[in-house]
Amino acid sequence: MGERSASQDRQPQEKPARGLSSFWTRVASGLIYVGVFIGSLVLGTVPTAVFVAIMSWFCCKEFFMMMRLDGKVPNELLGLTAAVLFPFCALGDSILISALLFLLVLSVGLWYVYSPRTRIADVAITLMGPLYTGLMLSAVVLLRSLVPGLAGALLSVGVCASLWVSDSFAYLVGSKFGKHKMVPKISPKKSWEGFAGGIAGAVIVWLILWATGLYGFDAFYAVVCGVVVSILGVFGDLIESRIKRGVGVKDSGNLIPGHGGMLDRCDSLIFGCITAEILLVLGGIL
Repeated sequence: MGERSASQDRQPQEKPARGLSSFWTRVASGLIYVGVFIGSLVLGTVPTAVFVAIMSWFCCKEFFMMMRLDGKVPNELLGLTAAVLFPFCALGDSILISALLFLLVLSVGLWYVYSPRTRIADVAITLMGPLYTGLMLSAVVLLRSLVPGLAGALLSVGVCASLWVSDSFAYLVGSKFGKHKMVPKISPKKSWEGFAGGIAGAVIVWLILWATGLYGFDAFYAVVCGVVVSILGVFGDLIESRIKRGVGVKDSGNLIPGHGGMLDRCDSLIFGCITAEILLVLGGIL
């Protein structure tokens, strides 16, 4: 009886220890990911393209793995190759991206013609994989390359940071004040309060970019960019959540300890960064 009580006394001490270890593992892996990401942006356009290409490969691979759970059979060779090439095409003339799109659709079309067992669903998934990952993430490379030097590095880091801060603010505000659920059937933890907090976090980062005086937009446009980029980042998160819920998985993979897969880390960047690029082009900044 006394041994049983001693064992029970020890149990509450072990659980927090495991939880603390998991927390620090998550923090450490997240810092390494962010550090390498920011380092590539600071080093220049080519290191950025290399890192984004690696991210695109993992994101596309995880997407294909989830689709296989849903019974789809994508052509991974064609899809992954295109996912890696899109970020490098962003280093050159826009015709390169157009040419790669043409070659991707042509190659997948010929695969469909000469592979009788291939279904149109397999073709659609093969095309969506690299478009959803490599093509969309190539906006990070464009952001870095269109503004030279330190200003370009700061702008691209700021855009990504606005999405990371948005995610963090949404989590913190939602955890403390979240009462009204956004889409409980897809992402049960997301609340409208957290959504508002995320927008506020993104706006703060964009106002910091405006305050540097390095870019040709005013405070109002900085707020507009912060709001729109944050909203599209949330859409990206929800789209990936819908994909995962559709195939019955919690995470897209287990590449980053405590965070899941690469796609889990990039879901908001996929839509947020290309939104930022479009807004900056429309505003005459790029």
